Order: sequence, then C-alpha cells, then structure tokens
Amino acid sequence: MNDRMGYWLERFDVHLRTERRLARLTRQHYRRDLETLAAYCSGLGLRGWEQLSVAHIRRFIAWRHRSGLAGRSLQRTLSSIRALYRYLIREGVTRANHGTDVRAPKTTRRLPEMLDVDETARLLAEPSASDPLRVRDAAMFELMYSCGLRLAELANLSTDAVTGREAELRVTGKGHKVRVVPIGRHARCALLRWLALRPGLAHSGESALFVARHGRRLSHRAIQVRLERLAQRRGLRRRVHPHMLRHSFASHLLESSGDLRAVQELLGHAQLGTTQVYTHLDFQHLAQVYDAAHPRARRKRQEQG
Repeated sequence: MNDRMGYWLERFDVHLRTERRLARLTRQHYRRDLETLAAYCSGLGLRGWEQLSVAHIRRFIAWRHRSGLAGRSLQRTLSSIRALYRYLIREGVTRANHGTDVRAPKTTRRLPEMLDVDETARLLAEPSASDPLRVRDAAMFELMYSCGLRLAELANLSTDAVTGREAELRVTGKGHKVRVVPIGRHARCALLRWLALRPGLAHSGESALFVARHGRRLSHRAIQVRLERLAQRRGLRRRVHPHMLRHSFASHLLESSGDLRAVQELLGHAQLGTTQVYTHLDFQHLAQVYDAAHPRARRKRQEQG
C-alpha cells in the first residue's frame, strides 16, 4: 500500500473514531478489509483511491469470493468500501462511490442460535451463595438474559449503570447509543446478591460492575469462558456463547408478547429489519408445534413413514 492510500486510510479511521464513534472492533474490521483492498490495488499499479473503478471493485470482490470469503463477510467488505468512499467524496478526493454499484453474492441467512425456556432455566439456576465468583456469574448471565445485552455491553457496565433501586439498567450500545431497559425480578435478586459481595473483590476506585478475582474489570474472553463452564456444569449438551442469551431473550419475549417494536427498542436495534429475524424463529417454533400436534400433520407423517 502506497503512502497516499495509507494517508487517507488513517484519516478515515480518525473519522470513524471521532465523528461516527464506531467501536474499536468495528474499526478494526473496516481497516482490515480496506488494507486488503489497498494491497490488491497496488498489485494493479493503482496509486490512489480515486483511480478505482466499478470494474476494479467487482473483480476484487470476485477474487475474495474465490478465496473462500463467505457472503456475509463480502457484504461487510462492501460496506467498508462504501463508507470509505462516502468520506472521500466529502473530502473532495473523488466524485463517485463505485462501491454502491457492486453487490455481494447472495448468502443464506442463518437463524440465530438460542436456548429454549427449559434450557435457560437450567442454565440460570440459583448458585451456592458461598462462592462469590459463582454469585457474580449468576448476576452477569441473569442480567444478560433479562436485558438482552450484547457481550460488550455487559463487559462495559459500571456500577452507576444500575438505577432506580436496581430496577433499571442504563446500557451503552453500538455507536455509543444509550438505552434504558428494565431489570427483571430474578436478575434484580441476583444482582443484589452480587452487589453485597462485590466490595470484597473489587479494587478501590474500580468502577466496573463485574470484576475478576484480581479486582479489575472482566474481559470479554473471561465472560465467554465462565458461561461455557457454567453450561457444562448445568449439563447442557452444546456449546453456549453469550449472544445466545441475547437471542433467547428476544425470541422468548417476542413469542410471549408479539410486540416486535418493543423488542427492537429493548435490543437497541436501529432498524426494525434487524429485529425481524426473531419472527422467523417464532414461526419456526409454531411450525414445530403444528407438526407435532395437528391431526392432519401427524397423519401425513405416519403415511410417509
């Protein structure tokens, strides 16, 4: 990658951090995608971002596809390219956003993995009050399920996020957007048990709501590992990851209420379309109930057998 292209990548990263206030991980994904594109351009002898054409971007996406990159990753790459060119147009570097004229190959949309209600209840069974770390874990995962939190949102919580006598949680989501969500009864009780024990673990001045044995904020990876171990202890016969609790929250709430807009607000989704994936899960559940219970469905299955 030449200096000119590198210069504008640095400027773009500052724009993402300071103006769009994107999360560090999102910026890293953008940077990796665009550095790969810059290297590809250098191989073609292109010296600046303004020299790229629709044909160049289309060939780059086709090359990445042949290299094994999945459809969703290609869509993210195109999003990175379009965002870069919107910025370059604003800065007067180029006049056209050729990324808008290229489409990624279609990909099958996978439904999110989730726990059913019984599995969730088994996972979140009340722990022994004698082990502070298990009390902490119970509070973390009850809160994640009760409030539909992302892993990063849970890890970034500080003690001042809990308001209204432990009845509400102030969550900072993607793009630094803040939402306030109610805390359910089970999560509230688990949180109060943890808050009573937290001073014995947390270092003086530590603001994190959930701290590790050494008294500092828990890392994302530590939370993932603790959940995997909890699932194993509870006898769940599959790998459980944090986002499954968020998916379970959304699906169980939608199944009970049917209120898609409310679920959107609680999850902090900017677009309703993002939330609509849970309607497919709900329909899938209804279809299973129908197949198992409806006389015509049973008869058809018996005839096929």
